[in-house]
Amino acid sequence: MDINSDLGESYGAWRMGDDAAMLAIVTSANVACGFHAGDPAGILQTLRDAAERGVVVGAHVAYPDLVGFGRRNMDPTSRELVADVIYQIGALQGLAAAAGTRVRYVKPHGALYNTIAHDARQGDDVVTALLAVDPALTLLALAGSPLIERARARGLTVVAEAFADRAYNDDGTLVSRRLPGAVLHDADRVAERMLRWAQTGELLSVNGHAVRVQADSICVHGDSPGAVEMARRIRARFAGAGVPLAPFAA
Repeated sequence: MDINSDLGESYGAWRMGDDAAMLAIVTSANVACGFHAGDPAGILQTLRDAAERGVVVGAHVAYPDLVGFGRRNMDPTSRELVADVIYQIGALQGLAAAAGTRVRYVKPHGALYNTIAHDARQGDDVVTALLAVDPALTLLALAGSPLIERARARGLTVVAEAFADRAYNDDGTLVSRRLPGAVLHDADRVAERMLRWAQTGELLSVNGHAVRVQADSICVHGDSPGAVEMARRIRARFAGAGVPLAPFAA
């Protein structure tokens, strides 16, 4: 099992999360590429720290939305979206090379992530961008989304992820952040929840129903309050139960 987190999201004097602490816990790091968050110097430092820790790095691509932190819906043309994703991957590849590591996967962020889970046109655009840059890149996507099979049909390796700090609807989709209870905060309850999921393949929905979620990676959002402690307790709970942790991308 892999634990990933969204990192490199600080911007100038604006600090987001604790990258150094999180990199001591996770096995994969989704590093911002400057479109929704992150400045070049901060991104480079996060990449250097990831390389030193042996944490695998992925490009956390997004809509061009710094003000909205990439969480506002957009409808770019295919020409724009393909180029935007290529641009972001390329920027992170350059910084990663300078930091002594390399980009092994891509995880879309925020509104882009949620949109391409079900929007075939934008999803295909993201797949096209990955294939244009490097067909060996792995795509990290929402478990159960139609995007997974479409991307695999075009030759991409796709890994599904579950969310430790987000509530699920009965159909396996994520509860909208606009609704109360969408984001989970109790580190102990979250750690126990994820251990049960790792052992049974099921999560309880916001309505208390068992939802089957097939995934090989767990995301803990780096910007969530208490994110470091949550990730730390998940890792400790897994270690105590003998659940091995390793990055999904070599």
